[in-house]
Amino acid sequence: MIDEVAARAFEVVRPALPAIPGATLGVVSGSGERAVLLDGFAAVEPEREVLTRDHWFDLASLSKVIATTTMILELAEQGRLDLDAFITSAIPDLRQYDEVGAAERRLTFRDLLAHRTHLPAVFPTYTYGKDPATLRAFILQREWSKGPPVYSDINFILLGIAIERLTGAEMRDWPLGEGLSYGPPPGPAVATERCSWRGRVMRGEVHDENCYALGGATGHAGLFGTVGGVLDFAQGLLDGSGASPFVIEGIRERHGEERTLGWEARFRGWQGGDACSEATIGHTGFTGTGLWIDFERGLAWTLLTNRVHPTRHVDNGIFELRPATGDAVIAAFDALS
Repeated sequence: MIDEVAARAFEVVRPALPAIPGATLGVVSGSGERAVLLDGFAAVEPEREVLTRDHWFDLASLSKVIATTTMILELAEQGRLDLDAFITSAIPDLRQYDEVGAAERRLTFRDLLAHRTHLPAVFPTYTYGKDPATLRAFILQREWSKGPPVYSDINFILLGIAIERLTGAEMRDWPLGEGLSYGPPPGPAVATERCSWRGRVMRGEVHDENCYALGGATGHAGLFGTVGGVLDFAQGLLDGSGASPFVIEGIRERHGEERTLGWEARFRGWQGGDACSEATIGHTGFTGTGLWIDFERGLAWTLLTNRVHPTRHVDNGIFELRPATGDAVIAAFDALS
């Protein structure tokens, strides 16, 4: 049945090519049935290369949920951090020159995971240099402007630093499943952008400029994955083999209308489509990736594309394609169940 679900849904994906050079759709059930369909190119510049199932995608902000959120929740379960403790319990030198007045010192791990802080969505830290230690110090000591809560990369950069402080190891040293790795990936990579800053098409190197300047493995980006690796992770959440009940409860419990810890929770108009159940979580990545998990149906799907290749500065329809694909997956699953 899952083969037919994927086949019907991929009929929505196929017309998006070649505006998006390549696309891979993977669908998996909690019982382990899975199907993968793909088409297009892993690269069109400087030379064309046909996309295969073995290609590694720059997962971009899927790093936040597949890696960082899972790591933080596992550390909390081990008693190595308290989700409701201030982040300074792991990073005592955060805004160390204003220990009394700095708002950043009063942010909790839960605040950062749920994106309910005053920190900005993004900041071009990479324009201040390429020395990772200095840039980390800049992020920790900067007074961030006050503003309403927004989805923020800075939240997860801080969480990544906290993980490194608590474990005494880099993010890339955390054990990940097969088909998931911080870059460079151990296999053929899908191309992302022709970067004006770095002067080349990015391939096998992290696309996100801040992550690159910070060393390539941070809390907000840097993870690469194959479609098989992403589906294995999703199946592990569906059947409980890949995470403890504590972790799964943490990523499913809503913190506000649109978020859980780390993930988005299904809401009207989100990128996962409107046909999925209220028990669905998901996340997207800037490079053109996405993963959604419907716990009620015991079904997950991932749409992996290189929509920023060779440039992000075009309208290639990704924001319409994602929800249309999700709705097609659910429609086919319900019709065939």
